[in-house]
Amino acid sequence: MRVGVDIGGTKTDAVALDNAGAIAHALRLPTGWGDDAVLATATEAVRQLAGRVGVDASSFDSIGIGIPGAVDAEHGVVTHARNLGVAQLDLAARLSRNLGAVVRVENDVNAAALGAFHQLGLAPASSMAYLNLGTGLAAGLVLQGKLWRGSRGAAGEIGHILIDPAGPLDKDGQPGALEVMASGSGVAAQWSSGAKPVHEMLAAADAGDSSAVAIRERLFGAVAAAIRILVLTLDVDVVVIGGGISGMGDELLAPVLAVLEGWATTSPFIASLELGSRIRILPPDIPTAATGAAWLGATPWGS
Repeated sequence: MRVGVDIGGTKTDAVALDNAGAIAHALRLPTGWGDDAVLATATEAVRQLAGRVGVDASSFDSIGIGIPGAVDAEHGVVTHARNLGVAQLDLAARLSRNLGAVVRVENDVNAAALGAFHQLGLAPASSMAYLNLGTGLAAGLVLQGKLWRGSRGAAGEIGHILIDPAGPLDKDGQPGALEVMASGSGVAAQWSSGAKPVHEMLAAADAGDSSAVAIRERLFGAVAAAIRILVLTLDVDVVVIGGGISGMGDELLAPVLAVLEGWATTSPFIASLELGSRIRILPPDIPTAATGAAWLGATPWGS
């Protein structure tokens, strides 16, 4: 069996996959704060799964961890995971000592990309971009069946691409980045109201609030732009949309498709790309990143 753990800011999901790649066991734990607490959470998640299966944790075929922040996948070191209180953590080495097994660590968006690639049952030689619309905005890339991190691990960090010089400022003080217009934190920065800013903004837009309407238009336009950028740069077979905002389903997909179709009517080249036909939205409440983390030790999925 393979085990995958997705360490989030408030919760940690863990799964054990059987030989066919199906989820045999799953659990959720609250995530601790700081190096030791994050390590303890990951350790406990794997040990609990081992207990459910009736084996020692060291007997799993592979153990993978998806975690926010900058991840040195070769050495399993995590840095700048600010929402976990982690500045630098040698997670793979310390967790391996706790469990008596080899552990692989990957950025959570990359792990989710592997999970989405496998869940969709794509052919091993095909290519996919996983567009994560969550607290932040980034993409995970699986090209010809292999995870693509880039030369310095920055592949897919498209949230920093500037598309609107007149748009709102991002955290770096730059105007009109994809992330500030099409992520949970970006919408919250523009619509500072309540605990669920995206839902509240959409409700206000439906009620005719002009500020909310403008934010909504930026959201849909930026998601469409992200899809266009991923296809134009990588020509992937599929763009899969995941993350919290993807839970909107057709409420997100329909207006994004309308933007893409509008571009296609004025550009024969864009029309030829058939952008709309490449989009998939993941079903809600599937532990995609945990599932992908479980595949980190497999070839070619985690190569």
